[in-house]
Order: sequence, then C-alpha cells, then structure tokens
Amino acid sequence: MKIISEFKEFIAQGNVMDLAVGVIIGGAFKTIVDSLTNDIISPILGLVGGVDFSDLSLSFGGVELKYGSFITAIINFLIMAVIIFFMVKAVNKVMSLGKKKEEVVEEVTTKTCPYCKSEIAKDATKCPHCTADVE
Repeated sequence: MKIISEFKEFIAQGNVMDLAVGVIIGGAFKTIVDSLTNDIISPILGLVGGVDFSDLSLSFGGVELKYGSFITAIINFLIMAVIIFFMVKAVNKVMSLGKKKEEVVEEVTTKTCPYCKSEIAKDATKCPHCTADVE
C-alpha cells in the first residue's frame, strides 16, 4: 500500500498537472495548425505551384504510399515549431522585462579610501585602517 500512497503523491505534484494541461492544450493547438495547413496553406501552394500534397502517392504491388500526407505532416510540424518558437521567445521577453523591473539597484554603501585603498563606509570621514581624513 506504500506504492499507492507514493502514486497519489506523484499525481498530486504540480509538474504532473502542468504536463497534463500542456498535453491537452497541445492537442487542441495541433488541430488548429492542421486546419491552417490543410485548409489555407496547402490550397495556396496548390494555386502557386499547381501541387496538392494530399493527392500525392505511389502505388506498387497493391500497396499505396501516401507521401503527400507525409509532406503535409512535415509542413504541420514546421509551422507548429515556428509558432511555438515565437511564442516561447515572446514569453521569455515578457519574463525578462518583469525581472528587470524586479531587480533593485543596490545602493552603494561603501567607498574606497584614497590613501590606503581600503573599503570604508560611504559616510565615513576618517579611514579606520590608516586614520586619514577622507571626504
């Protein structure tokens, strides 16, 4: 029964839930990219190049190889990869802007003694190391 409790703990972790949501959204996103490729890009390529990828196939020995569908799948993949690349790039840009705003510039609290080159407090008027008067 220890395995059941470990499994419950594993499922309850945030990473598993994030992954599940990502897979579901990815599946939905795939249908959008498939539609973009099949309904918009492939017909445009057919107009320009006179080729409809979905109809391309080879037949031999009673077997039909639909390499046009494979080409369409490659186009789908490339489109999805480009879109995801730009989405990740945009998210990283937004995240870096947020980090820059969060970064607090540290206030300078020390200075260097002009005589002995020791680090002393910013508002010190005498160096504690060489006892020289400093401005």
